[in-house]
Amino acid sequence: MSCAQPADPPQTTAPADRRELVIAVDGPSGSGKSSTSRAVAQRLGLAYLDTGSMYRAITCAVVNHGLDPAADPQAVIDLVRGAHLELSTVPGIERVVIDGDDVTAQIREPATSAHVSSVATIQPVRDLLIDRMRAIVAECGHRIVVEGRDITTVVCPDAQLRVLLVADPAARVARRSAELKGSVGMDQVTDQVIRRDHDDAAVSSFQAPAPGVEVIDSTFLTLHQVVDTVISLVPGPDPVPTKTNTTTSTKERHD
Repeated sequence: MSCAQPADPPQTTAPADRRELVIAVDGPSGSGKSSTSRAVAQRLGLAYLDTGSMYRAITCAVVNHGLDPAADPQAVIDLVRGAHLELSTVPGIERVVIDGDDVTAQIREPATSAHVSSVATIQPVRDLLIDRMRAIVAECGHRIVVEGRDITTVVCPDAQLRVLLVADPAARVARRSAELKGSVGMDQVTDQVIRRDHDDAAVSSFQAPAPGVEVIDSTFLTLHQVVDTVISLVPGPDPVPTKTNTTTSTKERHD
C-alpha cells in the first residue's frame, strides 16, 4: 500500500513538524463531514480517507455480482475478504477501484446509496474494512483525516483530535438533496438520509459523542466556519504539509 497526499500541498507558516496527526470525524449523513474533512486535510496538508467510499465500493461489487446480503451474508463477507481496493487519499481527488473496476462514479449513484446499509450492517464486513482503514492510517504515517462511522471510537480511538459533526435533520436532508442536484426526489433523499442513519445505528455509535470527542453543530455554520473550528481544535503546534504518493491500495490479508 502507499499513501497519497497532494503533490504540492498548501504551505503554512508553521514550524517544521512531522509529528503524527490523526483527525477522526464522525457524523450522520448530510452533517457535512466529507466536505469538512476534505477541506481540513487540504488546509493542513494531510491525507484524507472517506471510509464511506469503502463500504460503497463493496456495495457496488455486491450489486454487480448479483449477491443478496440478506439471503447470503457469507458471500458478501467472502467478497470483502478477497477484494482488492484502490483508494485515492488525496483530498479533492476521488478515485475508487475494486478488483480492477473503477466504481468512482457508481458509488455515488442512488442505486448504490439504497443498498449500502444492507452491506455496511454486516458486522464481519465492518470488521474486515476497519482493519483496512487502520492499515491505511498507518501507511500514511498517521498524518490523515479520517471520516465516517465509528471513527472516533473504533477505527481511530487514539486520534489526536476526535470530532462529532452534527446538524439538524432538515438541514442534512437539504444538503444531500443539493449534492444530488435534483436527480432524486425529496422523499427518496429523506429516506436515504434518515433511514440509513437508523440502520447504521444498529451496528455503529456515531450519534452521541464518546468522552473526549468534540461536538460541532454545523446547522447554522458555513463550511468555512466549520473547517476553521476543527483546525482551531488541533492540539499542539500547527502541522505542516508532507508529500507522498498518489494512491492507497489495500487488500485484506488472512492466513
